[in-house]
Amino acid sequence: MATSLEHFVTSVRNLSAEGGWRELYEFLGKSPDILMRNAEHLDHVLEILDPQLHSLGVLAVYMVKFMITNQNAVQTDVDVEGLVGKVSKFILVCNGEQIRAAPDSFAELCSQFTQYLVDKKMPARGILPLAQAIRKARMNENQLTSIHSHFLQLCLMAQNLRPALEFINLDISDINSEHGYFDAKHFLLYYYYCGTTSAALKNFELALYGFEVALTTPSSAVSHIMLESYKKYILVSLIIHGKVIPLPKYTSQLVNRLLRPMSAVYHEIASAFSTNKPASLEATLMKHKDALQRDNNWGLAKQVQQSLYKKVIQRLTQTFLTLSLSDMAMRVQLQSVADAEKLVLSMIDRGEIYASISQKDGMVLFHENPDKYDSTSTVERLQSEVDLCIELDTKIQRMEESICTNPLFVKKATGILDEEDASRNASLQTSSGPTKIPSFAM
Repeated sequence: MATSLEHFVTSVRNLSAEGGWRELYEFLGKSPDILMRNAEHLDHVLEILDPQLHSLGVLAVYMVKFMITNQNAVQTDVDVEGLVGKVSKFILVCNGEQIRAAPDSFAELCSQFTQYLVDKKMPARGILPLAQAIRKARMNENQLTSIHSHFLQLCLMAQNLRPALEFINLDISDINSEHGYFDAKHFLLYYYYCGTTSAALKNFELALYGFEVALTTPSSAVSHIMLESYKKYILVSLIIHGKVIPLPKYTSQLVNRLLRPMSAVYHEIASAFSTNKPASLEATLMKHKDALQRDNNWGLAKQVQQSLYKKVIQRLTQTFLTLSLSDMAMRVQLQSVADAEKLVLSMIDRGEIYASISQKDGMVLFHENPDKYDSTSTVERLQSEVDLCIELDTKIQRMEESICTNPLFVKKATGILDEEDASRNASLQTSSGPTKIPSFAM
């Protein structure tokens, strides 16, 4: 190996042995040029360094190998396959304490790793490594990293949603800035993928929450992620509530003003739904089938149709005490009596209506809600909700305390920061003439 590369290996070993992660991180930031010039020896370097003892050094080498691969116009499947396998193993065995000292580099490695798996259409291979990467990169389970969005993307592409359950039903209260690598795109993608994953798992309440967070994120422009979230928000809202729930008042006016005209098809579907006429809704869905399929929302749209059938049946329970299945099929505009019976039975099983079907004469008998809310299970459910509220209040108090004791917040609240900015800007203007120095809001 060249002398400069030997110096690299020696420095990585010595600094790792001393536990000088900060010094090693700064050293590695100056090393890409050396590694690029010695690209033919990088595999030998990986053989010398231990992925557990020298995780930061190995991380730097893999980052450069990805850079080299991206620069090469011709890539062989063997090279990519080998690189993916080695990076997968590294992510699984690397030292968490070390990689947390270089969160930006580790996040970029996971991003490159994900992109290769997406391009090669083998997302399933990245699910286990990225799940482990999240556990190692985050400081606590409620902290969000950029790796979360890559992980959920692979789960959706592989149609393997069970591993995602660990990471979608979280109360995110902290964000790992990853030394500036984390940006708004990762935040929006995480909640968009959370909503999409939850919708696929029929957890529509959580799906609606995910899309709502993506839409209510403060912004000065509307992104494509927000547009896709808005389309799915309309459909999921119809499935759960039978109407489009207005976005919270704190939503950016820009979002409300721009997204509606960009989602005309979905508002037309909502209008058809509000007529309570399944035939009208079906005609609207068929009219826009191509657009819905392009947006990958055709499955959700069909569930909106099923939701309208259920809504009509629930309205019938408020009008009739008994109703024949044939009459119900006609009123709900179902194709057959068998379809009506199947739908009613599924609604009874899910507790969406209280009824029974007489097999003798095919009559549906509607009942009152049998739950008097005086059972032990009701008390336990109420107590669990109270406990959740208490826990939420405690978290909010801790977050408020953390914000109030933040030096930057204190300076800003007392006006000291504004005075310092004004003084600094004045001095800069004096020294550089009439040129204005732009001020940046914090």
